[in-house]
Amino acid sequence: MPGCVRYPAPGCIVEYMEGNAVQIAMVTEEAGGRLRLLLPNRRETRLTAARLLPWLGPQHAADAGREEVVRLLETHRKAREEMAAAVPVMEVWEMAQGEVASAPARWFAELFGSDPGPDQVAAYGRALLACKSHFRFQPPDFQVFSAETVQKRLAEQKAREEREALIAGGAAFFRLLWDVACKKRALPSPDAGGACEWPAPEVAERLRTLLYARMTDPESQEHETLWRMLSKGLPDVPHLPLQLLVAWGELPPHYNFWLDRADYAPGDAWWRDCAQEVDALEQAAGSGPEAADLPFCDLPFVSIDSASTRDVDDAFFVQREGAGFSLTLALACPALAWPFGGPLDKAVLRRGTSIYLPEGVCHMLPERLGTHVFSLVAGEPRPALCVRVFVDPEGRAGACELFVARARLAANLTYRDSQAVLDRQDASGALPPDNPAAPYAELLRLGLDLARRRQAARISDGAVIMDRPDPVIRLEGQGADLRVDVLADEPAPDAQMLVAEMMILASAAVARWAQERGLAMLHRTQDVALPREYAGVWTAPHDMARIMRALTPSRLEAQARPHAALGLPRYTPVTSPLRRYPDLVNEAQVAHFLRTGRARWDERGLEELLNSLSPVLEAVGQVQRFRPRYWKLLFFRQKGDKLWWPGVITEENDAFVSVSLPDQGLFVRGRRRMFDERACPGMAVEVRLGKAHPLYNEIQILEAATVDG
Repeated sequence: MPGCVRYPAPGCIVEYMEGNAVQIAMVTEEAGGRLRLLLPNRRETRLTAARLLPWLGPQHAADAGREEVVRLLETHRKAREEMAAAVPVMEVWEMAQGEVASAPARWFAELFGSDPGPDQVAAYGRALLACKSHFRFQPPDFQVFSAETVQKRLAEQKAREEREALIAGGAAFFRLLWDVACKKRALPSPDAGGACEWPAPEVAERLRTLLYARMTDPESQEHETLWRMLSKGLPDVPHLPLQLLVAWGELPPHYNFWLDRADYAPGDAWWRDCAQEVDALEQAAGSGPEAADLPFCDLPFVSIDSASTRDVDDAFFVQREGAGFSLTLALACPALAWPFGGPLDKAVLRRGTSIYLPEGVCHMLPERLGTHVFSLVAGEPRPALCVRVFVDPEGRAGACELFVARARLAANLTYRDSQAVLDRQDASGALPPDNPAAPYAELLRLGLDLARRRQAARISDGAVIMDRPDPVIRLEGQGADLRVDVLADEPAPDAQMLVAEMMILASAAVARWAQERGLAMLHRTQDVALPREYAGVWTAPHDMARIMRALTPSRLEAQARPHAALGLPRYTPVTSPLRRYPDLVNEAQVAHFLRTGRARWDERGLEELLNSLSPVLEAVGQVQRFRPRYWKLLFFRQKGDKLWWPGVITEENDAFVSVSLPDQGLFVRGRRRMFDERACPGMAVEVRLGKAHPLYNEIQILEAATVDG
């Protein structure tokens, strides 16, 4: 057989690259470096000699017939493919690596045989071209990669192959899941004829991981390019990853993805790795030196909470002090031996606060601590931070005394029972004997008297009080069959005001106590100037909406500033250490100062703590805001778009009208043209609602009507 040649004359077998594949041809004509080639499929093409691969030959007769040329090309192609498949590429690389930096295909072929022919050289060239992880073709030679480079390129190649498989299988699967989410079809079973539509297990796992990552952090750029490729052709809607996961069956309907975004673990298993610290806290609360040395406060404290409350963190006792009052509050005291900086503390800080949702409570502390060990359960001695404040007849707070003691509550009362007692007293009726709050009627009456005076004093100082109803959201059923109801809560205005005013008073008193001692604390601030006429108790939705526009959101700061809405020069949250991390920190600061005469943190230390705590509280706040609204929108969607709902206009302009639905605690908005030309804030209306999409936080007013009279 003729040997290799140096220049592609007519009759020469040549190869070139086309479409990332090696093509074989015979030269039929050559003129000035431009070639006419005949291909195995009997077609002709033109090519410059510079595009040929650097292995030429063998040389055949230039006058061979077309059919003979095609036969020769097929013979060479088949021989080269078979020999290329048999080339020991890894052995070639191992022998060449470290010996040469680059060499032509013939040099590699000569490693395994002397005087290789054109087909053998071409076979080695083909084999090396295909092994891009170990060789790079830089005409006319092949560069030999080092072992380190090979390892890196193999990893890149594997990642590229996995990515290609992910995109190939994932995009189609995502389209299938979207059809399932839109109820256009049911999800086929991978075990019952639907396997061809399902990705391979390893691809499915990566898709699952990607969807969870995008659901949890949609702003992350880590998977942005891959996500765009996989979701191409799908609608650009909010929460698409969540919808695909639900359609897949990986998540249940109505899944609370806000908890994932806040990195907030539901349930009560999140603290198990900190069990030793929890055991130590339980022992310290019962028989540890911190608790054993505490004096006993024998006042008959009572707490007032909702009937479902299990984490009782405040109780009170009030008595007459001349013409005024002496109020003593007992606050649950987990801070006494709290392991700040330890694993449990870091886990609790990442939660930041308890979350109260219609579907259940997520406690900030391990339930064992928050609902048992430190909860102020009646009849059980508990460590408590006691705040004693003297209040004058005008409701002004006087001297404040703080001390840590063991307290034993006389009773855990509910708002409902307490309100029933207060209602009967106001009507001078007989007290119901089976009401647990009846024995404490005088204490409740005195507490309400103090609360009313205290609220009047705050209003005179500019306090703005929004008295809006807080409806109850009830869920029944599971999954897709879940039903939502939004009901008016049983009113307990006096009992709730009694507790609220005492908690505000305690936090204000502690703030002043700390100021007098130069003690750094975390403060809740709202430093904004309000018109004097805004002070008071507001109940009309349009009035509350108008005033809310003038208020700025409150902030948690290490520097003390006024709190405008509360009418206080400074406010230090301290009354809910079982439920809020800032309160736990403030309580620890007070307790440490009472024991040692020194601060646990200075202002800079509290600011550093806020750097970690503030983002946590913001994320958890989103859960508490958006999740109840989700259930309310689902309630309206389940009710349909034929019902009319009473509301009050709170704002209007040339384009839109905003309406408050007081019974459901929801604001909705509609286009101005739907409303009467007389529409103005305060006007009673009825609206028909539709196009509710709870997941997208969307609902529309479809029709509006003015309520006459």
